Order: sequence, then structure tokens, then C-alpha cells
Amino acid sequence: MTTEFQPLIKSRNGVLGSASNNRWQASVELVDMTPAPAAPVRIKLTCEPQSVIIDLRQSAIVVIDMQNDFCAAGGWVDQMGTDPSPNRAPIAPLQGLLPELRAKGVPVIWVNWGNRPDLANMPPNQIHLYKNSGEGVGLGDPLDSNGAPVLQKDSWAAAVVDELAPDASDICVDKYRISGFWDTPLDSILRNLGVKSVLFAGVNIDQCVLHSLTDANFLARISHRSPASLADCAGYRHYRSLAAVTDQ
Repeated sequence: MTTEFQPLIKSRNGVLGSASNNRWQASVELVDMTPAPAAPVRIKLTCEPQSVIIDLRQSAIVVIDMQNDFCAAGGWVDQMGTDPSPNRAPIAPLQGLLPELRAKGVPVIWVNWGNRPDLANMPPNQIHLYKNSGEGVGLGDPLDSNGAPVLQKDSWAAAVVDELAPDASDICVDKYRISGFWDTPLDSILRNLGVKSVLFAGVNIDQCVLHSLTDANFLARISHRSPASLADCAGYRHYRSLAAVTDQ
């Protein structure tokens, strides 16, 4: 599938900056800080309570926590005795949507739990959230199914499910809290890409998706960013939901 627009490029021939929407042209005599803007690609999204029109040239999709620990048999959710199959509901819609967005040059950003092996940046209150009695299998502990450490970076547990393996052109961001913006480079990446509209997908919509969307809305006071959650691409147990928040 041919990509019409490359959101990230390598600096070359005097071009400074990796983002097509935010780069300079430099020579010995001159630095041009006014790159020609890409022609807008306007699409309408049917949302509640209002539909919105966004420019795909200034948009990105953030896919949150579509990881084995949440969505696969033998993962953490499965081990806790909760059926992971509702968390798999976004897989099929994303399999259809993500290639189309990539072909239009929309950055695909995977934001996943990816804890350090030593949990050095995880204070006791965060560990307690998932191991409140001090017993059982919590962050970094080995799964009964295969011994993979729960939500640890580069482990099977933290990997994106096989059905949604990230493309080489995608961007991956590790997170350590319920919000994808807390103590991560996500905001800097979106700013550098010139993103003003963020589409959210993934699990769980009442936790990491919701809090990431909320933080994106708060950050919009500075970056004019408009977040929206895609109904068919966000899951939580027995329902899927839609939320759209736009700048005022």
C-alpha cells in the first residue's frame, strides 16, 4: 500500500527535523524556518454529541494497551480470572483502520505499559494498586502461564498482541501510569509531529484510554489538541463507548 504522506523523515540535504509538519531548511547562508504546509485532508467523524471535521495531516492515532497481559490467553487479566475476550474487541476494527491511516500518512503511536525490570520509578502506592494485599501476581511478577514478568518492557506480557504487530513506521512509547502522558515523551512527540487532533483507541476505556484522553484535553489549552475516542476501537469488558472532546 502506497503512503501518500510521510509524517517522519530522516534529516538530509539541509533538512532539519524528522517531522514533515515541523522542519527547517538550512544552508551556510540561511535557515528557513517556514516549511510549506501540507495540503489539508479533511474528514468528518460522526461523534456524540457533535460530529467533527479534522485534518488528517495534523492528526495521529494513539493505541493504548493492546498488550498480551490485557488481551491474550495466559496474560495477566486471564490469570486474575477475568475473561480477556472483551478486550480483544478492538482488534478486528484496528486491523482494518490502521493500514488505512498509515496509507494516508497518519502517525500510529502505540502507548503501552513497559515497566523497568527493577521498578525503580514505581513507588509503593502504584505497586499497591495491583497487589493490594501484598500477595499474588503484580507488576513485574512472573505469570503462571509462561513466566513472563507482568507488563515489563520487552517481555511477552508487555508485547502488543500478535494480530496487531506494530509496523516499522509506527512510534512506540512506554508508559508507567494510567495516563500515557505522565512521565513519557508522548506530548513532545505529538508536538514535534504538528499534531492537533488525536484519535484514541485501545483498552481499557474507563482507565488508561480515558485518562490519556483527559490529559490530552488539558494539554490542548497549550497545543490546541482535540482528542477523540473511536467507538469500535476501544474496549472495556462488556461495552464499548464513544467520547469526543473538542477545544472551546
